[in-house]
Amino acid sequence: MREKALNLLGLMRRANAVSVGELNTGATVKAGKAKLLLIAADASENARHRAEGFTIGKRVLTVELPFTKAELAAALGLNGCSMAAITDMGFSNALLKILVAMDSEKYTETAQELQKRSEKAERRKNGAAARERKKQIGKRRTKA
Repeated sequence: MREKALNLLGLMRRANAVSVGELNTGATVKAGKAKLLLIAADASENARHRAEGFTIGKRVLTVELPFTKAELAAALGLNGCSMAAITDMGFSNALLKILVAMDSEKYTETAQELQKRSEKAERRKNGAAARERKKQIGKRRTKA
């Protein structure tokens, strides 16, 4: 399972769905694009404090990974990095499913919260698409 999670992180990097490093992560979170903030297990107290500061006032879930900075960096193809931000909801859900399989009691609550957010975003997307279709067809509500 560890290899599967690390491989998924590499796939996210190739798909350009993850921002890596403190500066890039901070910019992504502040821009409102981040769905999930990942922190390495051996990240410094300073890095954890910065990550906490990035998420103040933002709706971003933070997850401490069971991987070291070296493992995270190797999976992402970089030199040492202690944090990353995932910008894609599908990849976030997939990673959390793998993490739940590895350690269910630690990650279940976060996975459920992310699933709720994902479903809500899907409903908003479907509702917007339905409204757009109605506009194109020309149907309007009439007062009865």
